[in-house]
Parts: sequence; structure tokens; C-alpha cells
Amino acid sequence: METYLQRGRTLLGRVPGLRILLAHAGRLERRIVVPLGVAGAALLLFTRIAGEVVEGDTRAFDEAVLLALRSSGDLSDPIGPVWLEEMMRDFTALGGTGVLAMLTVAVAGFLLMTRKSHAAAMILVSVVSGVVLSSLLKWGFARPRPELVPHEAAVYTQSFPSGHAMMSAVVYLTLGALLARTQAQTSVKIYLLVVAGLLTLLVGASRVYLGVHWPTDVIAGWALGSVWALLSWLTMLWLQERGDVESETDPSDPHQTAR
Repeated sequence: METYLQRGRTLLGRVPGLRILLAHAGRLERRIVVPLGVAGAALLLFTRIAGEVVEGDTRAFDEAVLLALRSSGDLSDPIGPVWLEEMMRDFTALGGTGVLAMLTVAVAGFLLMTRKSHAAAMILVSVVSGVVLSSLLKWGFARPRPELVPHEAAVYTQSFPSGHAMMSAVVYLTLGALLARTQAQTSVKIYLLVVAGLLTLLVGASRVYLGVHWPTDVIAGWALGSVWALLSWLTMLWLQERGDVESETDPSDPHQTAR
């Protein structure tokens, strides 16, 4: 994470006038430039998709993708072998409310056991508030589920944005980013973020494959969930700089203890 931030700041520093601004900015301000830019781009993407969904401009794209994932002679049969369909059901379960709630509580418990109570509270607040936002948006847009192909999984709520895609991004990316902030080793940080990103992608892709979401539902969920995770990471970074949340600890240093 730190390496990518340094590269991002180097590129941004080539912009005329911005180099001077970054030179006079504090250490915290310099570190948040790239994440804020990514969050802004993701939020813009969500806004663009939401506008086109409301106007009905995404219909052709959504239908083409859903039909491409079904056998041409039988729309009730997803492409690929039977084991792939079962695996997609397994992946989609990783974005279910029960799994995400259990994972969040387990991680918060781990942080409490390692004397990072403030980090645990930060994770709980980030995840719960993200879930509330997802529910409000689904209720507000009230987009019907796709009826173009039979559903291969049970559904109970509206379609936009994909709750599984957004909630998995909120939970997995937030946990990955916030847990990375509690680790000192760069390799551990990268591992956590890669795993979090892979889980998020698999959950969202499975929703389209099973025919329970339009592709734009999932893309919008990924975008907004990523924004939430980045904002949570930036908030934790700011609170760590202030000393309100436990800072990184190096497990190789036996003399370093958590707050």
C-alpha cells in the first residue's frame, strides 16, 4: 500500500503547481491524496451508472451480459459445468448477511483480544453504517430484479445497487484496509488487500452469473462499496495520526505493545 501511495504522489507531483502544494502539505495530507482521488473516481462512476439506470440507458448492456452467461437453447441453464454453478452459489454465500456479520464480529473480537479496542470499534461502525447505506439506496432506487433469465438463488429485496456486491466491498475491503493499517509489514498489508479484493470480485460476479442481478447493479455496488472502504481507511488513518486509534504494531518487535 505504501509503495503505491508513493508512486501516486510522484505522478501527482508532476502536475504544474501541485508539487508546491504537496511540498507544503503535512505528512497526513500527502498520504491521502491518492486514496481520495480513487474514492472520487469510484463515486463518479456510481453516480454515472445510477443516472443511466434511472433513464433506462443500460438495458441493452445488462441484457446482453445476462444472455451471454446462459445456454442459447435453454435460458434456465447457466453456461459451464454443474460444478461451476455450485461454486458460484458458494461464492455468493460469502456476500450473505449472516457470513458478513459473523466475519465482522470475529475480526472485531480478534482486535479486542490483541488490545486494539478502538480499531475494533472503528470496524464495527464502518461496516454497520455501510450496510445501512446499502439498504437505503436499494429502497430509494427500487429497481426490479431481472426477469430475463430464471434466478438460480433466492432474492428478497430490490436490485440496485447489488447488496451482495456493495456489502462484500464494504465488509471485505473495509476489513482488509483497516486490518492492513494495524500491521507493520508491507507483505502482510498487500496480502490482506489482495484477498479482500478477490473476495469482493467473486461475490459480485456470482450474482450476475446466477441471474439475480443486472451487471450494472453489481458494478455500482462495487464502486460505492469501494468508496466506503476507502473513506473508512482514511478515517482510521486520521484517527491513528491523532492517537485516537491504535497505530501499527510490528509483531517481530517483542518490546512493542498495543495501546
